[in-house]
Amino acid sequence: MTSVRIGRSSIGPGHPVYVIGEIGLNHNGDVEIAKRLIDVAVEAGAQAVKFQKRTPEIATPEHMRDVPRETPWGTMTYLEYRHRVEFGEAEYLEIASYAMRAGIDWFASPWDVPSVEFLEDLDVVAYKVASASLTDLELLDAMARTGKPVILSTGMSTIDEIDRAVEMLGTDELIMLHATSSYPMPAEEANLRMIDTLRRRYPGVPIGYSGHERGLQISLAAVTLGAVAVERHITLDRAMWGSDQAASLEPTGFEHLVRDIRVIGDAMGDGVKRVFPGEEAPRAKLRRVPAL
Repeated sequence: MTSVRIGRSSIGPGHPVYVIGEIGLNHNGDVEIAKRLIDVAVEAGAQAVKFQKRTPEIATPEHMRDVPRETPWGTMTYLEYRHRVEFGEAEYLEIASYAMRAGIDWFASPWDVPSVEFLEDLDVVAYKVASASLTDLELLDAMARTGKPVILSTGMSTIDEIDRAVEMLGTDELIMLHATSSYPMPAEEANLRMIDTLRRRYPGVPIGYSGHERGLQISLAAVTLGAVAVERHITLDRAMWGSDQAASLEPTGFEHLVRDIRVIGDAMGDGVKRVFPGEEAPRAKLRRVPAL
């Protein structure tokens, strides 16, 4: 399996698990909240944070545009809500500068072709294909044409749909994340054995995990099964308004996740049996019959 370089990090076997703090829309359109979430990711030891970028008139499904939505800013249509929480150039320039000073990579999931062009102008280090966008071949083609690494989430998708996406994106700069797009995801829908299925089906492509479950256990299990990247939504408080908050990790939970991922990384070893230095004294004391 090959490695893919994103910003400061190499992703693949033999490298530390690449941990992405998914901010998404949990900033609720507030740059200061976005900065605090960047701080959460940095303090936990993650390598990257991720946002979402939409052109609301294009990315909002037609049947959803006029649906009324109750928000902290009053009742508005779904399209108006999308505009309310969307960051523009000034906000993203502020975020890019803040992330750079904090020493963490940032990128986003574009939901339409103009958003790819917007992010290219900001020179993001990579692109993320949201599970919902996996079948948008025009969007995938736009991301592939940038020549930058692409992270592909595979939730709500069939194997045939994933095959078509991989054909469009190519495999040279591709990272794939197993995902189940339930919010929050019940354990019985995790299907973690898909990590190995994807690894065998797409040899050479680094395979990771994007989780939407409550708690840490499933994400940690994904790492023990060989996931080389882990993405989790982060929030300041799960009680905050927003559809992704309940399936997100609060600062302490995210810190514990990264801590435990690093412990697992240290513990995995190389599979070569040896007598470790810490075993020498017990070996000399307790072994009654020497080896022949």
